[in-house]
Amino acid sequence: MNMQTTSRLTAAESALIESYNQQVGDLPGNGAVISARDRLLEDLKTNGLPTRRVEAWHYTDLKTLLRAVPAAQPAEAFAAPAALVETASVIVMRDGKSDSRAAVDGIVLGSFTDMLREGTAAPGLSVIDRDDTIGKVNGSFVRDGYVLEFPEGAEIAQPIEIQALHGAGQVHTRFPVSFGARSKATVIERHMASTDGQALVSTVSDISLEDGADVTWIVLQEQGAADTHLGQVRIRVGENAKLRLFVINAGGKLVRQELRIDVAGEGSDLQLRGVNLLGGDTHTDVTLVLGHNVPNTTSTEIFRNVVFDRARGVFQGMIKVALDAQKTDARMACNTLLMSDDAEFSAKPELEIFADDVQCGHGATVADIDDNHLYYLMARGIPRNKARAMLVNAFVAEIVEELEDEALVEALEVIVSRWLDRHA
Repeated sequence: MNMQTTSRLTAAESALIESYNQQVGDLPGNGAVISARDRLLEDLKTNGLPTRRVEAWHYTDLKTLLRAVPAAQPAEAFAAPAALVETASVIVMRDGKSDSRAAVDGIVLGSFTDMLREGTAAPGLSVIDRDDTIGKVNGSFVRDGYVLEFPEGAEIAQPIEIQALHGAGQVHTRFPVSFGARSKATVIERHMASTDGQALVSTVSDISLEDGADVTWIVLQEQGAADTHLGQVRIRVGENAKLRLFVINAGGKLVRQELRIDVAGEGSDLQLRGVNLLGGDTHTDVTLVLGHNVPNTTSTEIFRNVVFDRARGVFQGMIKVALDAQKTDARMACNTLLMSDDAEFSAKPELEIFADDVQCGHGATVADIDDNHLYYLMARGIPRNKARAMLVNAFVAEIVEELEDEALVEALEVIVSRWLDRHA
């Protein structure tokens, strides 16, 4: 337990507390929401940010790594970028504020601020467990977000893109999303910095798939070089539901991306794919906790990581198979290319199995570019740097190309290629 007195607070912890004291009178919410916020902040004040002593944060000592917290800033009126896919329906958040005019045909779209004011958001501000620091930070400060409701049987042909844009300062958002039974849709959750100023961003997406839903959800994180991104995706998968979850990290100075997934319905299938592009002296941590809690479910999780310069990456993947979850088929792999002698990557895949009739496995590899592959390309007149970039691109593209939407694949491949051009 990471107990401490307020006299031992770091500069960042003190700044968080002071920021809350300055904002609390202006944060939306009724009495129940304010009480929930106060409890979360008091927990942060008492226990502080997690250190290596907390097992879930062993590779990301947030108390040490988070050295400063920028003050909250007034919202800026910067322009939104073009949609990732030309045909997408785009809804924009600027500096954590939703657009009251936003609308998407076929779904019910609302503001999280309204939920806070009405008090219906209060139960959702609770943390998942004692180590849920992202839930504590976000629940304390969150002001707005979009609430998306996909009606039963709805089929949304074009992707929906949530653009969460920000400048310097603090941004805390939340996205409660429900997919009705037999609904089908693709959603892109895109986080982007619009200025070079330092920002602290926390975001929680709370997603529920009802029976038979068929969903593709993409998290694309492109924060600025000085930004801290604390992201969490909470998902419940119902009976015979299918979820394709793609997570791409291509930015940020300090990133913690948590995936908390509950496979709760028989016959459900989860396909999780992740790409982490790390360069400079950044630190990116992806932590997965996946619970198979009923019989006859399947999942595969594959992460590809590319690490340049002095960057450090972390993947923690825990698959939990409950006692009653017979006939579970769950497989996890984490593959990493280290492109520098100073680069680091820590992989910790885990299985916790209580059922006896299952097929589960995990593996992790860490390597450099294969010299034989490099020689093959160079022998055909391709310069060494170009050849290395082509091999890295192919390593990542294999994951991206699993998406069924050709336009979406091409758009993501452009983002990956641009990132590699800057770092390779």
